[in-house]
Amino acid sequence: MHRYESILIAGAGDVGTRLARRLAAEGRRVHALRRSEPSGGDGIAWWRGDLLRPDTLAGLPAVDVLVFAATPDARDEAAYRAVFVDGLRHVIDALPTPPRRTVFVSSSAVYGEHDGAWVDEDTPPAPLGFNGRVLLDAERWLATRDVGGVCLRLAGLYGPGRTQLFDRLREGKAGVPRERPVYANRIHVDDAAAALAMLLDAETPASVYLGVDDTPLPIDVLYDHLADLLGAPRPPEGPAPAGVGNKRLSNARLREAGFRCAWPDAREGYAALVRASSA
Repeated sequence: MHRYESILIAGAGDVGTRLARRLAAEGRRVHALRRSEPSGGDGIAWWRGDLLRPDTLAGLPAVDVLVFAATPDARDEAAYRAVFVDGLRHVIDALPTPPRRTVFVSSSAVYGEHDGAWVDEDTPPAPLGFNGRVLLDAERWLATRDVGGVCLRLAGLYGPGRTQLFDRLREGKAGVPRERPVYANRIHVDDAAAALAMLLDAETPASVYLGVDDTPLPIDVLYDHLADLLGAPRPPEGPAPAGVGNKRLSNARLREAGFRCAWPDAREGYAALVRASSA
């Protein structure tokens, strides 16, 4: 496995910052770009800039790898397109030399409805919502550029600080479909960062990977388990999440590349969060 030494992480939010810290701990030259005031003292070179304003991206360093892990401020098509399509183009154009590899953080939202069947990277995309459509447009644009594009389509993220579901369960606000299995697909934020780190160095990566844990779970199974851990009532019958589609995501390609989840089953990962929140 080749080791790239200089990396720019554009959009250093939760996953991006976890990745930056992981890479910095390995002794690499890590640059991290975000709009808010940069941090310091952590071995990371922080840059302040706005992906929507190319003039703020002047002076970015030449790097071996670009990791694009940005997130929009608003959940509407204009905001998504501005970040994922225009922002990706702006930062690549702003770099003094093209990166040898560009890892784009995408989403499993590019897939459609599959009635609970297994889905992998060869399944044709059929986005149900604007978010998946925009991300697919960004993936396709990246594939036209000679920058070593690799896309990681992440499933639903969970981890420290992402515990809104706990509150919804405690307050009885989370319904679940029970008449037939409707699957939840999850990945812990630390596993998402670890998958990105692995793809950054992979010798001959595929163009697309699914970032998900080993265990797709029916939503009612996962939520009932969490409710029991929290001492909350099990959720009542309710509709499936809108605009997501019912599918089981396979991480076989990522595993074949050598990746192993630290949290292969979200029930274990959520249990650790519950223990930490009650400690």
